[in-house]
Amino acid sequence: MRFLVTGAAGFIGFHVCQRLLALGHQVTGIDNLNDYYEVQLKLDRLAQLKPEKNFVFYRLDLADRDGIANLFSESQFERVIHLAAQAGVRYSLENPMAYADSNLIGHLAILEGCRHNNVKHLVYASSSSVYGLNRKMPFSTSDSVDHPVSLYAATKKANELMSHTYSHLYGIPTTGLRFFTVYGPWGRPDMAMFLFTKAIIDGKPIKVFNHGKMKRDFTYIDDIVEGIIRIQDQPPGKNAAWAGDDLSSSSAPYKVFNIGNSEPVQLELFINAIEEALGKTAVKDYMPIQPGDVEATYADVSDLESVTKFTPQTSVELGVQRFVGWYKNYYKV
Repeated sequence: MRFLVTGAAGFIGFHVCQRLLALGHQVTGIDNLNDYYEVQLKLDRLAQLKPEKNFVFYRLDLADRDGIANLFSESQFERVIHLAAQAGVRYSLENPMAYADSNLIGHLAILEGCRHNNVKHLVYASSSSVYGLNRKMPFSTSDSVDHPVSLYAATKKANELMSHTYSHLYGIPTTGLRFFTVYGPWGRPDMAMFLFTKAIIDGKPIKVFNHGKMKRDFTYIDDIVEGIIRIQDQPPGKNAAWAGDDLSSSSAPYKVFNIGNSEPVQLELFINAIEEALGKTAVKDYMPIQPGDVEATYADVSDLESVTKFTPQTSVELGVQRFVGWYKNYYKV
């Protein structure tokens, strides 16, 4: 099949492209290669993909409406996996306009491309951050997500609302995936896994927010990709019996899933796993919780399991070992 993967040079997008290509699909990848984090890492990911005969890459910004429209018109994609976005919770406090451009205008450009070119299924990245002030654990797709605590989270909630509108108005099957703290080889340098590993190797202090009491549903990249691949093959239909009670589906062809390990780990224990994998002890600088952060995330993945027969299950210990192995090899340390 003909796939468009946005954010193809990004962490998750790169891995999804690899998997789709291995399955024999034709993949067009786009990315604006911005400098939110080191561009060389993005280029090195792309270098792994470019030799593949079924892969084509374009440097293209989501906010380039004409460029996106032309790409859809010329390529006639059958399915779209939309993973590009301005990432980062804390950065949204510093540069909010970047989130409007990429996450709102960009998402709308993708929806318009799907609308005008008969795309059979749009799968897009949402985020566990949409749960915001929700205190009920585990987080369920049946929970309200009306109280975000960062602009990033608000844009992801908006993406779900925009997608539902297009599913309702134009019959486009859309599936939103709320990712829970993704980590693994080729990961993002702004994420805790990367920051902690680098600092411990360099003998520098690590910032431990909320005094190490933060809990995260750390989810290994291979589990995320497996979930995406299975979901993209199952476009949602209209829920004829829907009466407004299920917040994750609709009378439109619309669905939202959580993808998480469903096993929250305290930040202190996550750091211990990195220390063990590195054979070095971290110097810890304990700090209060940061604006925009939530204390805990915990995914209820029962919906995902019932539809795909798959549950993320890679242990933090194994996932951390694999990341550290990749990091040492990539940075030659």
